[in-house]
Amino acid sequence: MEAFWALGLFVVVATVLLAGYPVAITLGGVSLWFAFAGWLAGWFDASFLMAMPNRIYGIMTNVTLMAVPVFVFMGLVLEKAKLAQSLLENMAALLGGARGGLGFALLIVGSLLAASTGIVGATVVTLSLLALPVMKKNGYDEALSAGTICATGTLGQIIPPSIVLVLLGDVLSNAYQQAQIDAGIFSPKTVSVGDLFAGAIVPGIILVGFYGLYWLYIIYRYPDKAPAIKNQLTKPMHQILASLLPPLILIIAVLGSIISGLASPTEAASVGAMGALLLAFLKKQLTIDVLMTISRETVKVTSMIFMILIGAALFSLVFKGFHGDEIIREFLLDLPGGRISAFIIVMVIVFLLGFILDFIEITFVIVPIVGPILLSQGFDPVWLGIMFAINLQTSFLTPPFGFALFYLKGVSDIDSKKLYKGVIPFIVIQILVLILLMWQPGLTTLIEF
Repeated sequence: MEAFWALGLFVVVATVLLAGYPVAITLGGVSLWFAFAGWLAGWFDASFLMAMPNRIYGIMTNVTLMAVPVFVFMGLVLEKAKLAQSLLENMAALLGGARGGLGFALLIVGSLLAASTGIVGATVVTLSLLALPVMKKNGYDEALSAGTICATGTLGQIIPPSIVLVLLGDVLSNAYQQAQIDAGIFSPKTVSVGDLFAGAIVPGIILVGFYGLYWLYIIYRYPDKAPAIKNQLTKPMHQILASLLPPLILIIAVLGSIISGLASPTEAASVGAMGALLLAFLKKQLTIDVLMTISRETVKVTSMIFMILIGAALFSLVFKGFHGDEIIREFLLDLPGGRISAFIIVMVIVFLLGFILDFIEITFVIVPIVGPILLSQGFDPVWLGIMFAINLQTSFLTPPFGFALFYLKGVSDIDSKKLYKGVIPFIVIQILVLILLMWQPGLTTLIEF
């Protein structure tokens, strides 16, 4: 009977979310109603809810999560500083004269923006507004252009410093310690955000490299889809370098200080935020009104993330109260094929849930449930975190509910069929990268500090 309560809780939450209700309120509200009904029916122990105040206190005092608002602030400052516009104009001037040059310029700019901002929605919208009209004007295939914009815009999910990796780092750290304690290890090892950042560098480079190979194939096989720009504008090399160096220095300062252990994620994010403010000031884009707008948006995004985290904590308590975690553990451990089958099932579930849930909900709701189970089976926590991150990135692109598709569709008049056609090759590429990392998990540990 408890299995029906646990399953019912999950199904009702998913249904209410599909109806369009706010995520945080849905997670908390539905969980409370199920807890109350379960308590009346004698299937739920209300003492589980006594842990909620401690959970909220732990969330609000979590040092790792303090990096989230600072990274959000940094990303918004760089967006308002018109970093994308400057980068795209200069890279187009450098590469646009060659066939497919705008595509490669887009890949480079998208990668730099991903490493600078880490905010998928802002990156996709910005690239759509700047690049799509230019590519269309110069005869680039519309589906190819839209697919590339969506794919490069979601690189912020995997290329550090990424908000997704910060959140996953906190969740997996707790899951890893729990798995070790369950195994009788009372001096557990930890996994940090810096470990995930280091582990994501090589897979991120591989993913961008595969995107580039796909563009080379298009240029060779369908040259008419990616022509050279006519009447190409040229710019002095020092001007192009001047646009590239500031974000590169900022990325190296933030990422290098975290991976090398010189600074915590929060400290490094603060350095990045100050650097972003300086860059915006030098570009003469920083005004009091702009700073107020950035601050308000930062508060909105941060509040949303922490509200979802609190709602997810309540959902987790009620789910455990119905022994849902034990049911899932038994299911995954009893699968034929052992831990590989369990991992594949979890990856498929996460991929499918990406149709209806945002990466934040999946990170806070699903990973804490399945993470300890997979880690207890001997999977490396860094590798597992990177696999989750790439999987979540893939769900951003998958029709018909991929969030990146909605972002692009909201600021352009592109036909949905063309949009879906454009993203499918990139979805295939990301699945291939997932398979490659399954085959060669050592790629996530090539860089260690």
